[in-house]
Amino acid sequence: MSERSPDRFGLGRPLIDPSCGDSEDDALSTKKRKLSALAGSLLAEISLTKFLTAWILLIGLPSLSLGLAPMVASAWLATVSNKVASLSGISSLVMLIVVAAIGLFGLRHLTRLVESTFWALHSLAVQPVYVLIREVLAQVTEVEAGASEEQRGRQRAMTAAAAGIITCVIAAFFVAFVWPFTRWSASWADLRTPLQLVAPALANAVAIVSSYLAAASLLWGISDAAMDQPMPFADLADTGQSSGAISKRTAGFRVAHLSDVHVVGERYGFRIESGRAGPRGNERLDRLLEVLASVHSKEPIDVVLLTGDMTDAGRLSEWAEFLERLSANPMLAERTLILPGNHDVNVVDRSNPARLELPTSPGKQLRQMRTLSAMVSVQGDRAHVFDRNTTDIGPTLAEWIEPHRQTIAQFSDSARHYSTGLADLWIGAFPQVIAPSEPDGIGIVILNSNAVSNFSFTNALGLVPAEDVSALRCIVSKFPRAGWIVAMHHHLIEYPMPVSEISERVGTALINGTWFVRQLKPLADRIVVMHGHRHKDWMGRVGKLKIISAPSPVMGVLDADPTYFYIHSIKTPMNAELHLAPAQKVIIKGASATEAA
Repeated sequence: MSERSPDRFGLGRPLIDPSCGDSEDDALSTKKRKLSALAGSLLAEISLTKFLTAWILLIGLPSLSLGLAPMVASAWLATVSNKVASLSGISSLVMLIVVAAIGLFGLRHLTRLVESTFWALHSLAVQPVYVLIREVLAQVTEVEAGASEEQRGRQRAMTAAAAGIITCVIAAFFVAFVWPFTRWSASWADLRTPLQLVAPALANAVAIVSSYLAAASLLWGISDAAMDQPMPFADLADTGQSSGAISKRTAGFRVAHLSDVHVVGERYGFRIESGRAGPRGNERLDRLLEVLASVHSKEPIDVVLLTGDMTDAGRLSEWAEFLERLSANPMLAERTLILPGNHDVNVVDRSNPARLELPTSPGKQLRQMRTLSAMVSVQGDRAHVFDRNTTDIGPTLAEWIEPHRQTIAQFSDSARHYSTGLADLWIGAFPQVIAPSEPDGIGIVILNSNAVSNFSFTNALGLVPAEDVSALRCIVSKFPRAGWIVAMHHHLIEYPMPVSEISERVGTALINGTWFVRQLKPLADRIVVMHGHRHKDWMGRVGKLKIISAPSPVMGVLDADPTYFYIHSIKTPMNAELHLAPAQKVIIKGASATEAA
């Protein structure tokens, strides 16, 4: 650490300079501590009561619902069969109709419950198992640094297939282990003593989920091995540009792609992930906006796209700092689009990653409403919501949210209970659409890719809901000549890049990333996916689908170190395919020696 000037505060030099930070600022940093050390701290500090409650709500109850479903269905079918067998006279016929009607009505709700609980378990405990095994294998078998991209692609395909086989074997073992304890039929008399059915219901759930995992993992492994592997573009990254020399570029839709600025709420604050290994405060963002304004004055930018993690922990003070700085640059503000990152909505407590938030806690909804409020402020008059009822582009975000403004304000002021209405509101706010200004122009679809997380340690997981993918297809189909930017926070798949720690690969990408890639394949000619989250730049493709990852202009550096971002020029489909010009690299200089000190 460099020594501070004795007159920084107009006083004598303190024993500990409060602007430098100390070991407490490094306590949670993944850059300073091993993943195993963090996990050990969490196990020692976690609240057992909250953990058990969360387990019951997130895993226990869904498992019981899934396991009881076959027994409830069998009891109803047995009742109907008995009524049919003893059918005589009009009274028996009426009774049969009543039982059937009640059963069918209940069966519909039972089916919905089974579906929702199955997918809850799927996203929480099924597919992550396959992803974990796949990425561990990829890390262990990483080919040498000088290997070609084709070799890396073959390696990724082989590890995917191996992960599918290994996961299938593990899942089959669990099926065989619990099968003697399962029970698939019951009577109404059995259901009157539900405690006796808890054990077989849980065994049923394990058998159902494990059977699904065994079959699905094989399918995932084969599909992931057969699909096109990620390949970087060799000619898109321009490494010769700086903030002081901006040359004329190929005409096109110009996008300044930013991500992960992690604004903190204190003048000398440090980021959760980096601690003292990162810059203090928000001066780096000030320099970034200054440089970007200079670039815009020379060559106008169409969109400033910030793909998540505007804040470090979703606190109001952080949003205030972000919005204040953006509003000081009105020419940039009117072109800026933002979307939620995991640090904006999923960090439970920036000072204690062991803190567990119950699924019924209003804390997450507060962070969601803060993010939604910021999005309305930044892009409310330009972004439109998707109307799922009409399957068309609906009103602007500001118009759509207006009837709920007072409810959100009241909730923010005195949040005490979880609100199902606000939960639906958050889901309904995505996707957001900025339609192309011309039939053959460039449009933007904004997705929320954050998976549900109630635990800071798992806050980085991503998931794109199937209904949002359907909405995306519908939106793109309405403009058959246009090109599209699909903006999201999480990376779709892990890229063939060497990493130093397995923690960089596990628990950060989309849980359903390879599925999402396959869903986009029919539209790949006209789409470029732009995301952040990894803090690293990567420009490449999976088949014809173009993917651009933004580096963080803040994370991973000290105050004196330079950072950079890219400006991309995008043209509408040429020869039926979206065209990307070489990117314009813009460097943000670090603080001078005097400023850094």
